Amino acid sequence: MTREDLDHNEYNAYYKNYIELLQKDVSLIEALENGLKKSLSFYKAIPQEKWQYAYASGKWTILEILQHVMDTERIFAYRALCIGRGDQTPFPGFEQDDYVLPSKANSRDLTDMLEEYTAIRKSSISLFKSLSEEALTTKGMASGSGLSARAAGFIICGHDLHHANIIQERYL
Repeated sequence: MTREDLDHNEYNAYYKNYIELLQKDVSLIEALENGLKKSLSFYKAIPQEKWQYAYASGKWTILEILQHVMDTERIFAYRALCIGRGDQTPFPGFEQDDYVLPSKANSRDLTDMLEEYTAIRKSSISLFKSLSEEALTTKGMASGSGLSARAAGFIICGHDLHHANIIQERYL
């Protein structure tokens, strides 16, 4: 199954831009694995003095963006796990801004954060590898819209790429 196999009713239209950042012919596992390599390389190349930089008042720092990417991946992986196991409990949305301040990302060690990012992504890869094709195409409800387990995985990948693009364009 590739990104191109996703049907628009497997996810909220809000996530379309994230999903479309991925190649049409990429499989979910390829997207997760390639994303890990590319993101680690990208993050490791960011100069130390830029990590606590925000391009405007009220905008997140790069450390906060990285923490946000990790938090979002955890949330969407959990949603995929539950949906893939047939849990039909609707998932509420999450307010991303409410997660930033309590994360204290700007006081965290960058090496620790990159190790955590790697661990989260490897865990996601293991999760999605363990789901059958039937489980991957199972749909549940999240934020008031349908969501398939596989769409949650592709959203993880596109969301990560989206934020790397923002960092490249506005922070570096």
